[in-house]
Amino acid sequence: MTTLKNSIGLRLGIIAVVTLVLLIPALMIQSLISERQQRRNEAISDVFDKWGNVQTVSGPILSVPYKTVIKYKEGHTQTVKNFAHLLPDQLNVKGKVNPEVRYRGIYETVLYNSKINIYGNFSPREINSLNIPEQDILWDEAFVSIGITDMKGIKELIKLKWNNDEVITNPGIPTIDVLQSGVSARVNVKESDKFNFNFNINLNGSESIFFTPLGKETKVNLNSDWNTPSFAGQYLPASRNITESSFSAEWSILHLNRNYPQVWLGNSHQINQSAFGVTLLIPVDEYQKTMRTAKYAIMFIALTFITFFMMELLNKKTIHPLQYLLIGFALLIFYSLLLAVSEHLLFNYAYLISGLLIIFLITAYTRSVLKSNLHSLLIAGILTMLYSYLFIILQLQDYALLMGSIGLFLILALVMYLTRKVDWFSIMQTDKNR
Repeated sequence: MTTLKNSIGLRLGIIAVVTLVLLIPALMIQSLISERQQRRNEAISDVFDKWGNVQTVSGPILSVPYKTVIKYKEGHTQTVKNFAHLLPDQLNVKGKVNPEVRYRGIYETVLYNSKINIYGNFSPREINSLNIPEQDILWDEAFVSIGITDMKGIKELIKLKWNNDEVITNPGIPTIDVLQSGVSARVNVKESDKFNFNFNINLNGSESIFFTPLGKETKVNLNSDWNTPSFAGQYLPASRNITESSFSAEWSILHLNRNYPQVWLGNSHQINQSAFGVTLLIPVDEYQKTMRTAKYAIMFIALTFITFFMMELLNKKTIHPLQYLLIGFALLIFYSLLLAVSEHLLFNYAYLISGLLIIFLITAYTRSVLKSNLHSLLIAGILTMLYSYLFIILQLQDYALLMGSIGLFLILALVMYLTRKVDWFSIMQTDKNR
C-alpha cells in the first residue's frame, strides 16, 4: 500500500488501466441507447401500420393491352396478352399536407392526412410509335392505373374524370409491369386523340410523402402547416418557402431529367427510383443527440482523470484507484441519466439536469475525499466547462470535428504548460528509491 501511495509511476499506470476498463460500460451505454431507439422505432412502426405508412403516389399511367402470337417449333401457336404503357404529356399535382403529432407511450411521431388534386392529359396515339400492328391493339381494354404504396391510407373513393366521363377506380392493377400497388379503372381511348384527366385523393400517411415524375413535364405544388420539412428523393424543389409555422414547395421536372421514356412495352422500365417529396421531421431526435454525446465519454473520463492526477502531482494529494473508478462511473451515469430524462423532457433540459446532478455529485465527493474547498471548486469549474463545451459542439453539428479538435489542442497545450517545470526523471527516481 505504501508503494502504491508513494509511487507516481505506478498510480499513473493504474489510472490508465482504470480508464481502459471504463470503456466497457461506455460501450454498454451506447448499446443501451441503440436498444431504446430500436424500441422507439418499433412502437412508431406499429402506429404507421394502422394509420398508413410512408406514401408514394405514382401516376396515372395509361396501359393498353395488345396480342402477341408465339410460334413454337412443333408448329402450333399461342396468343398471349402483353401491355404497352404510356405516361402523361402534362402532369400537375397540388396538395395540402395536414400533419398531426401522435404518441405511443412516451414516443412521439408525426402522421398526416393529405388532400391531393392531380390533373393533366394523355395522347394515347403515341403508343403507335411502338410499331404494334393496329389489329393487335386491344383499345377496348385500355385502363388507367394510379400507384399508391399503402392502400390503408385511402380515405375516400377515387373518382377519375376522363374527358367528359367519370369513372370510379377499383383496387388492384391488371398488370404489375410498372406499379405493384394501387387502383385502376377502364377508360375509353377511341373518341379523341387527346384526353384530359382529373382526380382527387384523400390519403393518410406517416412522416413522408413522395411523387413520381411521370409527365413530359411534371409540376408538383405542396404546402403544409409544418415548419421543419426535409426535401428528399431524387429532386429538390425549384422554389420553397419555410416560415415559423408552415412551408410550401414547388417542383418542376422534365422527362429529360429521368432515365425512362414516355412509352414502353411490358416491364422494360422501372419508375420507383425517381420519386421525390418531403419528410416531416420531428425537430429533435433525442436518441441521435444522446448517442453523439456518449461518443465523447472516453474523452470526458480521460480529461477528468488528468485533472485529478495533476492535483495529486502539484499539490501532493493522493487519490486511491478505487476512487478514480467511482468518479469514472459517475461520469458514465451522466449518459444514462441523459437518455432517461430526454425521453420525457426536451433534450436541452435533460442535458442541463443530468449535467448539474453529476457535477454536484463529483464535486461533493471531491470535497469529502480531498478535504479542500479550493480543489472541489476547481473540479466543479472544470466539469462545468467540459459539459458546456460538449453542449456547444452538439449544437454546431457541421463544425463539431473542428471545434472538438481545437478544444483538445487547447487542453493538451494547457496540460503541457502546467507540467513544463516538472522534473519527471527526478520524480521517477524518487519513486524508485522509495
